Amino acid sequence: MVRRISIVVLLGALVLMGAACGKNKAVKNPLAQVDSKQPDKVLFDRAMEAMKSRKYDVARLSLQTLINTYPDSEYLSRAKLAIGDSWFYEGTSAAWAQAESEYKDYQTFFPNTPEAAEAQMRVADIHYRQMEKPDRDYSHALRAEDEYRQLLLQYPDSKLADEARKKLLQVQEVLAEREFRVGRFYFVKESYPASIARLKSLTDAYPLYSQADEALFMQGQALEAQATLLRNIPNDKLSASVKSKLTKDYEDQAAEAYSKIVTRYPVMPRAGDAKGRLAAMDRTVPKPTADAIALNKQEQASRGEVGKMGRVMGNFKKKPDVAIAAATKVGQPTLTDPKPIDASNLVRGASDELAQAYMNELKKNNKVSVEQVKPGEPVPENQAPPRSDAPKNPDQAAPAPEQVNEAGQNAVTAAPATDGSTTTSGAANSKTDATTTGSTDSTATKKDEAKKDETSSSSKSKKKKGIRKVLPF
Repeated sequence: MVRRISIVVLLGALVLMGAACGKNKAVKNPLAQVDSKQPDKVLFDRAMEAMKSRKYDVARLSLQTLINTYPDSEYLSRAKLAIGDSWFYEGTSAAWAQAESEYKDYQTFFPNTPEAAEAQMRVADIHYRQMEKPDRDYSHALRAEDEYRQLLLQYPDSKLADEARKKLLQVQEVLAEREFRVGRFYFVKESYPASIARLKSLTDAYPLYSQADEALFMQGQALEAQATLLRNIPNDKLSASVKSKLTKDYEDQAAEAYSKIVTRYPVMPRAGDAKGRLAAMDRTVPKPTADAIALNKQEQASRGEVGKMGRVMGNFKKKPDVAIAAATKVGQPTLTDPKPIDASNLVRGASDELAQAYMNELKKNNKVSVEQVKPGEPVPENQAPPRSDAPKNPDQAAPAPEQVNEAGQNAVTAAPATDGSTTTSGAANSKTDATTTGSTDSTATKKDEAKKDETSSSSKSKKKKGIRKVLPF
């Protein structure tokens, strides 16, 4: 009995399970397992997968299809930015140029999106990656500096601002190293004005340069050398008072450069030498503040270092790894360039100052008058230049105005009349003038004819010979 009941229960359970399965099979949705994404999202995801596989041309095709087909898609801005990324990650020079164009277009069409700062960062990174060593082409370094500055100025609150600041410090280290090498070259060649101009422009524009103390110390040495050259000018060419004034100006500028090393870079190698130079010049040695010492220590501690092997291998690389490693990681980079100092203006200013001091010296000694004579006014007797026919001896009478010309005739110098016309005395004088004028004109005519003959003699046709008599051409 029990066995029959269990069999009946089992059969009932099987019937119920079959009915349930048949019911579920009838209402099953055939699209339940199909991805229901929108077609623009499908295109965007397909492009991202292609970029992960480095199939950049396939990715660009999908992204361009998305932009052309769905202009109102929410993925439009990201697709436009991704096209620039596809060129950027391709990594060639031509691809980087195309990527920069795409990023600039993105900033034009989507200036207020959060991704605009990302596009600006990519543009700066393009030139950062192509940056060369300080002694080579620096055009990409200048462009990278400009692009990073634009990011910090336009998007100061971006999450990429800190990374842009650090890279900008590295770029400015490379540019400062280039200026330092040029200034040192001029210093070795003893072209001190050019060296001073380069080094001063460097220290004003890039105060966080790793060798700023060396640049300032070299600038002070160049200024002292200029003062020494000026001091060695003989006194007969330049008075002692003028030399003293100009020498003091150069020495004051040198002392200012040495003092800046002590106060701004107190823990750097040239601080001790700067104190020694100030003491030798009998100048007051300033004391750095505690904040300046702490800041300079922090800057020095943040700098990296490249080992000997890295320096050797760096000679075979294009990228300036050594200069980048020496850049500080703290502090704010310079966002605006100060006005550079021109060596020609520096020399011209010193020359003008020297000339002005010389004129002041002459004026002080009453050797020259600075009064100006206006046009049309008579020249005072004390300022009138001496006549060429004036006698050397004051007691000797001045020669008569009448002169004897080559023809033995008297020539009278014409005297200006009160009405502005020129008068002569007597008919004889008129006859003499006519004779002299006639002889002068005839002589000039003969000279002109002689010159004409000389110039035309070279172009005269020569006598033809042989067959050229028959064939003139």
